[in-house]
Amino acid sequence: MPSPDDRRYLESHEWHKPEGDLITIGLSQFAVDELADVTYVEFTQAEGAIKAGESFGEIESVKATSDLYCGVDGTIVETNQQVIDNPALVNEDPFGSGWLIRVKPDAADAVEKLMAAEDYDKQAEG
Repeated sequence: MPSPDDRRYLESHEWHKPEGDLITIGLSQFAVDELADVTYVEFTQAEGAIKAGESFGEIESVKATSDLYCGVDGTIVETNQQVIDNPALVNEDPFGSGWLIRVKPDAADAVEKLMAAEDYDKQAEG
């Protein structure tokens, strides 16, 4: 199943979806499938300034623990408390209710530098 093309992606499998003046960030279906059952989500940085390439948290599954990365410079304005309380949301709906954080980017076109869905899918599967 192709990744949604209304967002941009990092090689580390985080998606970035522009929504008004914010960017919602979550984990791709490919990453969720690789992790299998997500058991724990922790936001090591829940607010404040963040730079592209910085980690904002960790996700644990029965298979692995992985860092979560932001692809844009900006300010974290919201974390999804529901995935803390119910990490299975990341498995059940990674492109919807399983989102992770919302960032107010420093630049309006910040996500344009990230991978388009088609390029991400080629990289993820290759």
